[in-house]
Amino acid sequence: MEKIIILDFGSQTTQLIGRRIRELNTYCEILPYNKFPEGDENIKGVILSGSPFSVNDQDAFRVDLSPIRKKYPVLGICYGAQLLAFSSGGKVEKGDSREYGRANLSSLNESDSLLKGISVNSQVWMSHGDTITVLPKNFEIIAETKDVEAAAYQIQGEATWGVQFHPEVYHTEQGALILDNFLHICGCKKDWSPASFIQTTVKALQEQLGNDKVILALSGGVDSSVTAMLLHKAIGNRLTCIFVDNGLLRKNEFERVLKDYEHLGLHVIGIDAKDRFYKALEGVKEPEKKRKIIGKGFIDVFDEEAKKLQEVKWLGQGTIYPDIIESLSITGTVIKSHHNVGGLPEKMQLKLVEPLRLLFKDEVRRVGKELGMMPHLIERHPFPGPGLGVRILGEITPEKVRILQDADDIFIQGLRSWGLYHQVWQAGVILLPIQSVGVMGDERTYENAVALRAVTSTDAMTADWAHLPYDFLSKISNEIINKVRGVNRVVYDISSKPPSTIEWE
Repeated sequence: MEKIIILDFGSQTTQLIGRRIRELNTYCEILPYNKFPEGDENIKGVILSGSPFSVNDQDAFRVDLSPIRKKYPVLGICYGAQLLAFSSGGKVEKGDSREYGRANLSSLNESDSLLKGISVNSQVWMSHGDTITVLPKNFEIIAETKDVEAAAYQIQGEATWGVQFHPEVYHTEQGALILDNFLHICGCKKDWSPASFIQTTVKALQEQLGNDKVILALSGGVDSSVTAMLLHKAIGNRLTCIFVDNGLLRKNEFERVLKDYEHLGLHVIGIDAKDRFYKALEGVKEPEKKRKIIGKGFIDVFDEEAKKLQEVKWLGQGTIYPDIIESLSITGTVIKSHHNVGGLPEKMQLKLVEPLRLLFKDEVRRVGKELGMMPHLIERHPFPGPGLGVRILGEITPEKVRILQDADDIFIQGLRSWGLYHQVWQAGVILLPIQSVGVMGDERTYENAVALRAVTSTDAMTADWAHLPYDFLSKISNEIINKVRGVNRVVYDISSKPPSTIEWE
């Protein structure tokens, strides 16, 4: 399978480069800057990412690019462009002022293959403190802005380009066209699609698993559901899925999800473990301790059920590509684990199979759609692993879960009925550990307060509070107070991330 290699020098937008290339129906892999895969005959071209460093820094990430430049088309972005110039004898210096934000191409070489179809005055996005002040002799400027003479260049005699702006961000108006032009230069067929992914992945799974059996922990979320469908397509009834009700799911979610999976033809074992989790959580208030108890409880239940099955050799997991990227620093050091069921492979001595490990989140949804999954399964909001356990501040009790489930159900169903559900990234209700005075009818009340939380985001790394209509918030507040026994006050969280987090715990 043909691919583009993106060498990561530490930029915050490296993943975005990968997403843009995938959106152009071309497979790509993001690798640490010093881990180029020699001998891979499927490589069609190389992109060098930006970096938080200056090329002049003593600790800057540097690598010999000459073998790559001689063999593949290369596009350097920001730091990548500066590194190409610097390593060829050019000069990169601190600018008089940091070049950050919107700029416009004041002139460009319209005959250059990288800039084919790009308009003069097209907006680009700059984000760098250094700038190239002297280019090597064989470097030809192909685009300028008012403040940056070498906004883009091409190295004469080789298929190597550099741009000091970021074509991968939305603020660069014709950035997708620049990247598309580069793929054309590389001779890419652009045949990466959900349908082709499903076809190649199912075939690979059949070869990898043979006649072996697989178990998979379902959460009801997008990643595990699509993973289950791919494995089911590959090995049929040799896949067994386990869905655990820890008592911290949304209202009626256990029954609803089991029904959905039945519709998909999956073999699912549903385990009602509510009482077990509630007992383990009695008296526990500290957030991290609650998370650990919930995580351990799930592992124990899953392990017990898995032991009842015969001759299982594989554990399926819904690990996706950002998990793989984030689990390695650009020096190759593991910085955190993203296994969905931490500890299970070692404890159960199972081999891992992760069919989504090459996909971004939006691609997972596209694959799910191609597999014929119902829209409400593949378009569902992210939901925290510990479930409502991190939305009940303080001790968890069955009564608090009941209150939160009822309030949350009114909020989520209200978002759907008002056509707002798909305008937010994530939403939910938080049960606060306080009570407040209220008046209902002619009686004084002293009951619970809940907070509504809804955010907009693209990747959950940053998030803004959603500006929901006042009429909607008023209706939801009234409905919760009138229908949920135990609540007499509703507030709306208008905090963004950072400094706040999406979840309260």
